[in-house]
Amino acid sequence: MTTRPSEGGTAPTPPARIEAALARIEAALAARARSADALQRRHAALKSRMADAAAALDEVIARGGA
Repeated sequence: MTTRPSEGGTAPTPPARIEAALARIEAALAARARSADALQRRHAALKSRMADAAAALDEVIARGGA
């Protein structure tokens, strides 16, 4: 974190502030990408389980519900 002149430090230069902002944006994008990947994996797993459940129901219906 940058210091403020009131805290006894020097104010960050505009290029330093821009670099810090870019670093925060890049970190947020990386976190969002990881989150999207995790969501995609959960969706694929759920879709597979639902397909298995539908197939099992189809078998029960084909046997006449017995």
